[in-house]
Amino acid sequence: MAIAADTAPDALREERLNRRLARIARMEGTLNVLALGFVPPLLRAAAGDAPAANLRQAGRIVGIPLVSILLFLLVWAWLAPQVQTSLGAIPGPVQVWDQAVALDKDAAREAAKRDAFYERQEERNAQLVDQGKEDRVKWRDYTGKPTYYGQIWTSIKTVMFGFLIATVVAVPLGIASGLSPAVNAGLNPIVQIFKPVSPLAWLPIVTMVVSALYVSDNPMFSKSFLVSAITVTLCSLWPTLINTAHGVASIDKDLVNVSKVLKLSAWTKITKLVLPSALPLIFTGLRLSLGVGWMVLIAAEMLAQNPGLGKFVWDEFQNGSSQSLAKIIVAVLTIGIIGFILDRIMFAIQSAVSHNARS
Repeated sequence: MAIAADTAPDALREERLNRRLARIARMEGTLNVLALGFVPPLLRAAAGDAPAANLRQAGRIVGIPLVSILLFLLVWAWLAPQVQTSLGAIPGPVQVWDQAVALDKDAAREAAKRDAFYERQEERNAQLVDQGKEDRVKWRDYTGKPTYYGQIWTSIKTVMFGFLIATVVAVPLGIASGLSPAVNAGLNPIVQIFKPVSPLAWLPIVTMVVSALYVSDNPMFSKSFLVSAITVTLCSLWPTLINTAHGVASIDKDLVNVSKVLKLSAWTKITKLVLPSALPLIFTGLRLSLGVGWMVLIAAEMLAQNPGLGKFVWDEFQNGSSQSLAKIIVAVLTIGIIGFILDRIMFAIQSAVSHNARS
């Protein structure tokens, strides 16, 4: 009886530990997608599962990137003052951080001005209504300078719009190309010719076409938005098209033969066999396309002077003030961080869709 009494608490603790570890294992995939891979080892260590080994693993996951970033900042801070330009020395991390804070304060001041403008407008119109002069009521949009955050949002909206158009075009064409050798033979020359074309070559053509065809007294989108978005579409659809075609063409032939035996409709064949099998390569193409689209957008905004981060960089370059270089580097870091976040979002969607497909 004494032995049974001693072993019962141990078995209970073991059961509780296994339940905690099972919950952590279910969370691990999501945390890895969110670039939080260091959290599961910490949770396992806190639960009592090999604390030393799990803490070392978490330390490696967090420590190595942090050391790498620290070394980069130290090298940057050391080399920057030694490079002199027409605008002065290359700014170091401290100067860049100061300008990031300044941009944030500028955005807050501009937001306060915008709020005050709309408050005054509402008060003035309310007074006119009270005086029975409704015909004199006017609503105007605030036309102050765009904030840094506003330019970021403009670029994100533009790249996502262009990317969605590219996806809608590229995925069906890729599926058709992968399923039909004739379609593939027809599309392949077009892909090989237009895939290497630079966005700087597409931009003037797109600008002229949009200016000629998009004529409206009350347009839904601005021409600058459409020019940038269509340029993104033309340059970013190729990775998705190529990877989708390759993924569809690589489907196990036995599955294709089964679909023929079962006389599945084309829609059922695509949704039940083709897409689930080709999903990994399709998402690889989508992630590549989004990355290409983000790079293309910045170049298009710079060249065409369309609103967004690219225009911000060009304006600061043209401005030539002592803070311009630091602001440009802030924009460069912002572009890189947003590109990373967009890729992680696509990876999260891929993981969710793949999980549902397997289920």
